[in-house]
Amino acid sequence: MQTNLSPAARELPRAADAERVLRSCVHCGFCNATCPTYQLLGDELDGPRGRIYLIKGMLEGGEVSEKTREHLDRCLTCRNCETTCPSGVSYHELLDIGRAEVERRVPRPLGQRLLRAGLRQVLPQPRLFGALLKGGQTLKPLLPASVQAKLPARIAAPGVRPAPRHARRMLILEGCVQPGLSPNTNAATARVLDRLGISLDAAPRAGCCGAVDYHLNAQEAGLDRARRNIDAWWPALQGGAEAIIQTASGCGAFVKEYASLLKDDPAYAAKAREVSARTRDLVEVLRELPLEELRLKDTPRLAFHCPCTLQHAQRLGGAVEGVLQRLGFPLAPVPDGHLCCGSAGTYSLTQPDLSRRLRDAKLDALESGHPEVIATANIGCQSHLDGAGRTPVRHWIEILDAALAAPTHP
Repeated sequence: MQTNLSPAARELPRAADAERVLRSCVHCGFCNATCPTYQLLGDELDGPRGRIYLIKGMLEGGEVSEKTREHLDRCLTCRNCETTCPSGVSYHELLDIGRAEVERRVPRPLGQRLLRAGLRQVLPQPRLFGALLKGGQTLKPLLPASVQAKLPARIAAPGVRPAPRHARRMLILEGCVQPGLSPNTNAATARVLDRLGISLDAAPRAGCCGAVDYHLNAQEAGLDRARRNIDAWWPALQGGAEAIIQTASGCGAFVKEYASLLKDDPAYAAKAREVSARTRDLVEVLRELPLEELRLKDTPRLAFHCPCTLQHAQRLGGAVEGVLQRLGFPLAPVPDGHLCCGSAGTYSLTQPDLSRRLRDAKLDALESGHPEVIATANIGCQSHLDGAGRTPVRHWIEILDAALAAPTHP
């Protein structure tokens, strides 16, 4: 795509990245065929090609309005279009650049600013989020229906994490909302890996991965969180920890981008490359281990929802399904498995109507094969789908952990 950035746009920190992405687009429109919002709304400007045109026009000096912001806000950042694109357009990079520039040029209404500021203050703080969650459950009958729908109907107790005892050691990112909404996920991960000869180490100084801030257009705040995590993980990585395991695919996708996001930071570029290279989604670790050593007592029929951050960002579509099938779980077919469930980080809160419509369509597809339970790999998807009150939704590692027979200790 021919492009001619305005003098002002050429001064932006990521001007070269914007120009590179714009020039790689050939207008083919294949992206629209798999874009959830284009399929739902039928508006060219609510598909990747239209949003690229909007950003291009803005960076070339064109007018920017609230409608521009609305079309960019409606994007889920599911990156389905990147999986489909024959030209390898890194659409999400351009979207981040475009959203930041729109945010600077078109101030939001007060209500939107307060909502986004509140999300940035609450979600990355596990203790604060956990306290508010407990309060919400206590007062649930008194809360508006829209808020009640966001509160989980059940929270599985985490159980015991095994003490470190193996020579092989890995770190695990605890997450922000996951300790409150699904505290058993990382505990189950520790138990399963312990059986397979890997111990998990805590990194208590690590916090939010930075994705919440970054994708709400507080990009510098998101990068600061990335730097703090690198500092927290670095001593353990240098001390023998093999990898940083992510059980939330959204966090994993963002941490794997630290290398790109901090490539121009002289103090952190090299460390960011190392951290990204040693970040692993849980399935990347488990699929390399001798799963036949695990003894399962129960294998319920599952439908697996592959989060967008796993299949499109990390390109690990089919990986969890492969592990589950190796272990003997019967998998129900899922039509249109590539489409987003509508969670998309904070999207279910900033775009509730579109999010609900996408969720209901996804649940219809997941339930079409009559599963006993729906499995997924990201806390956002898990809580969003489970909030509909239909088929139970759990992280796949919890289902695996629950299916294991009693351990036999050496």
